[in-house]
Amino acid sequence: MDSPTQNTSLQRLQNVEKRIVRVLELAGGVMDELANPTGPRKEFINNHCREFMKMIKDIQVTLRDEIKSACEYRPFEKCDYSSRISNEICCKKLEYVFSQLDAMKQTIDEYQATI
Repeated sequence: MDSPTQNTSLQRLQNVEKRIVRVLELAGGVMDELANPTGPRKEFINNHCREFMKMIKDIQVTLRDEIKSACEYRPFEKCDYSSRISNEICCKKLEYVFSQLDAMKQTIDEYQATI
């Protein structure tokens, strides 16, 4: 998760970007290990998968917090109707993203329960 010193949204999103790169590196490492002619090393695979799942969960939490923060920001409070409706439609889309993130979290939790 992000440290309290990372107080700007941009910093948190940059950290998410770095985590996504690391997740891809982990996935590549597992693929390389699975292709190893001598066979994959179980501990290596387990460690990479564990780190992968933790990072995915951290990314999910950070993005969810950013989305909530964006949803709570109401710049159109005193604007015309069409702007407010556009904002509400965007919130509905974000609620859909939340439901997808919840499904990801459930999958992660189920996976971790099997480890």
